[in-house]
Amino acid sequence: MSANNALHIAVLGGDGIGPEVMAPALEVLRKIEATSDLKFRFTEAPAGANHYLATGKSMPDTTVRLCDEADAILLGACGLPSVRYPDNTEIMPQVELRFHFDLYAGVRPARLIPGVPSPIVGADQRGIDLVVIRESTEGLFASMGKGVVTDTEARETLLITRKTSERLFEFSFRLAERRRARGRSSGGLICVDKANVFKAFAFFREMFDEAAKRHPNVKTDRLYVDACSALLVKRPWDFDVMVMENMFGDILSDMTAGLIGGMGMAPSADIGDRHAVFQPCHGTAPDIMGQGKANPTAMILSAAMMLDWLADKHGLESATEACERIERAVDKVYADGIKPMEFGGSNGTADIAKAVLAAL
Repeated sequence: MSANNALHIAVLGGDGIGPEVMAPALEVLRKIEATSDLKFRFTEAPAGANHYLATGKSMPDTTVRLCDEADAILLGACGLPSVRYPDNTEIMPQVELRFHFDLYAGVRPARLIPGVPSPIVGADQRGIDLVVIRESTEGLFASMGKGVVTDTEARETLLITRKTSERLFEFSFRLAERRRARGRSSGGLICVDKANVFKAFAFFREMFDEAAKRHPNVKTDRLYVDACSALLVKRPWDFDVMVMENMFGDILSDMTAGLIGGMGMAPSADIGDRHAVFQPCHGTAPDIMGQGKANPTAMILSAAMMLDWLADKHGLESATEACERIERAVDKVYADGIKPMEFGGSNGTADIAKAVLAAL
């Protein structure tokens, strides 16, 4: 934090609907600032496909430096399907930041908000409140850009290391303990893997078991990823915190977002030992860009996650309270009947933002 105790936030609006959902999130944070003892300093910076088109780089060195110096990083959404690197991969500064700052813990909460439709029968009565923790720098993604392709075959390499896995599991156990302490859950943690087939996942599970011995107060379980997928769509209310390899987390976090109304409702964070990026799970949605249709809820909830992380990092009780205030405001707005366009409603970006600000 800076000398005047203002929390310095790097703001990367990005591409497509990224800047459109970022604006309401910043309004919410300014409202928090006006009604609490928290102070913020926002610095906006370029990143994404449009910046690549203009300069040949996904983000300038000044953006990376800003992110390094800031207390936290808020990111809208980056990348456009039509803009690609020469190897035909998309422009993804959000992934580059994960590797640059060693943001090994991808945190993807999935909480069913009152009034939001879920495809799972009975979910509205039983509730869904779980967290997918996705290792974000290794696994199959360690091979990104390094795969080998010949005329007859293609190969990618999955990587699991002790250094990253041990930190990931410590983070996961602490998160399970914090959720239980707040009355959010029973404090359970499941390791999701494919240890019955691959040596790498058996190694992953071994390290999970070692971490479990250091946290005997946390109830643990182990599930193969295929069985976990089947159970998630049958009984999502039975799940609490799950930790898994990068590619499994990439897939299951999108699935759990689908259980709670879709990507427009799903916040996320990529967290390391020093830095953290907070962003909605959704993409840039260029098909609705500039039309006022984008749902800012996931971005607003990502800002709330940022406050919770800052509270834990700096011992700021007021930031914990601010996070809870934002979540309650979002809950109230949906319980009162707001209906985003992806649910067949007529409420766009401005309607949802205005309602959340009023509820605050």
